[in-house]
Amino acid sequence: MHPSDVRTRRAHLRLSLVTLGDPNQRTGGYRYHRMMAAAAADHSAELRFEQVPPLPWPIPALAAARTLRAAAEGSDAILLDSIAAAYAAPWIARIRTPVVAVVHQPPGGVGHGRVRSNAQRRLDGLAYRSAAGIVAASETLVDELRAIGVPADRIVVVPPGCDVPVASGSPLDLRRGSATSVLCVANWVPPKGILELLDACATLPEGAATLWLVGALDVDRRYAERVRRRIAAPDLAERVVVRGSLPIEEVGRLYRSADVFALCSFVDAYGTAWAEAIAAGLPVVGWRAGNLPRLAEQGREALMAEPGDLAGLASALRAITTEPHLRERLAAGARRRAETLPTWQASADRFFAAVRELLRSQAS
Repeated sequence: MHPSDVRTRRAHLRLSLVTLGDPNQRTGGYRYHRMMAAAAADHSAELRFEQVPPLPWPIPALAAARTLRAAAEGSDAILLDSIAAAYAAPWIARIRTPVVAVVHQPPGGVGHGRVRSNAQRRLDGLAYRSAAGIVAASETLVDELRAIGVPADRIVVVPPGCDVPVASGSPLDLRRGSATSVLCVANWVPPKGILELLDACATLPEGAATLWLVGALDVDRRYAERVRRRIAAPDLAERVVVRGSLPIEEVGRLYRSADVFALCSFVDAYGTAWAEAIAAGLPVVGWRAGNLPRLAEQGREALMAEPGDLAGLASALRAITTEPHLRERLAAGARRRAETLPTWQASADRFFAAVRELLRSQAS
């Protein structure tokens, strides 16, 4: 008998996770789901994926009914990824299998226009209020969920793990002749603030830092072209290294080789890359936005500027790249904070316990 057959036969909790498109995409939310799927057998569970096709809004809603029916077949519960929640919302009441939403983004999504954001927010709210409960990635999301009418006692916070595998080999020379290296791990989309980070880096003294950009370049092609043009400008042409999307082990090696982590995300509901960088002992720079103020404290592990304050961001980058004592003090703070951040094993323990408890509460 194949090992996977034994695992399925012994499973006590059969789960299917409905997501949007390929679950192997390299984002924090998709990685969270893959890590839970990998840990399922250790928690007397099995977890399989069902995909809503990633078509233009709102077309996937037509296919979501079929996806939910497939997910319900042979499952004790359906896990609904927040990125697919709006599409599934009209159909949840038509299935008997309980649904637990797994929320990694605010209601309404991220980076959409006003019309879609408003429509998606209403549909997300319908899905979440219809669910047996919600597993949310951060306390920041709890505030967002309560604002659309989800009772607090139906929400359990399970943050992602922050430990990252590291590819073998000695640390990399990321400075490239500069005094420091600055790492950014983010896909090239407007909410991640790549252009703002580039503008701030362009103000640094010559030789202060080399900036490394890691993340998918083709998610928003129009924005990516703007980023490429900015990098090619004379004030940045020799300061930036573009690596694109990398396996997580290579990202881990970069975390362990860099001096500073910078991410100017405006809306991250948790901020997996921030947390991974802190777990690796890196001081961080970013906006005082999203979940970053809950992950780090100004002047202890991080330097934060108010969202959109480019001069403040540039000042923070200048300080952390030109003042070694400040950089080391913040790095020491990051190493202390790292001791309090969850591992993936701890997150999986909490995740499966939360799902079981939410299902028990609904059944009682």
